[in-house]
Amino acid sequence: MFKYIGLFLGYYVLGFFGAFLGYMIGSSIDRAQAYGIGGINPLSSGQRQKVFLDTVFVLMGKLAKADGHISKDEIDHVEVFIKKIGMTVEHRQEAINQFKRGSEADFDMTDTLDQFMTSCGHTLNLKQVLLMYLTVMALADGNVDDSERTVLEKIGLHLGYSRSEFKRILDMVLNQAHFSQGQTDPKTALADAYKALGVPADNTDQQVKRAYRKLMSQHHPDKLIGQGVPEDMIKVATAQAQEIQLAYDLIKKHRNKS
Repeated sequence: MFKYIGLFLGYYVLGFFGAFLGYMIGSSIDRAQAYGIGGINPLSSGQRQKVFLDTVFVLMGKLAKADGHISKDEIDHVEVFIKKIGMTVEHRQEAINQFKRGSEADFDMTDTLDQFMTSCGHTLNLKQVLLMYLTVMALADGNVDDSERTVLEKIGLHLGYSRSEFKRILDMVLNQAHFSQGQTDPKTALADAYKALGVPADNTDQQVKRAYRKLMSQHHPDKLIGQGVPEDMIKVATAQAQEIQLAYDLIKKHRNKS
């Protein structure tokens, strides 16, 4: 929207040169609103995508090693995950290499997280998306154990989240997973749905709807790609959006009955 405002104002003040300048400035404002300050320059998107991919899989290796060893099941889970999201051959090999690096006994994730923060930390949602991806991957075996939770919390704190903020994000992703492939427990489904949206059950309809829309916007493919998520890794976010939709639909159905 701002690019068109800038175009018309620029043309009115300085003619064609002003229109071009106004359009560029307005486009930067639009990108900042959609992707965050770190996403203003579209030319840096490729670098952010590489950093995001490397960070996800090197930390996935760290998570797999959290309990001191990597089982064959965990390796199988990684390979299945890579195939499931349909990564390119190039990205697939890079992901495997980074996973192996992160699973080394002496691997320190500090430099990796520092690099991520430098390249991706000023985008709108990539920090939270990183935590979401890692939690989804940790859930591949059906459970996030204590050692994995400890590593995830360290990552969250390094990304700038407080312990309470990290817990809220983790609870949201864990409860969103309950809506994956019909795995909800009828006894707890409604409570899980509110946790999946990150809202208390006594929120108004408008507050619940606002939280739902915010989450769906955060998981929008175009916005994620614009911020730096590789296109062949979008399927994870799409699956999460479907789970968020199911949670919201359940809440609406329950409230319409009341």
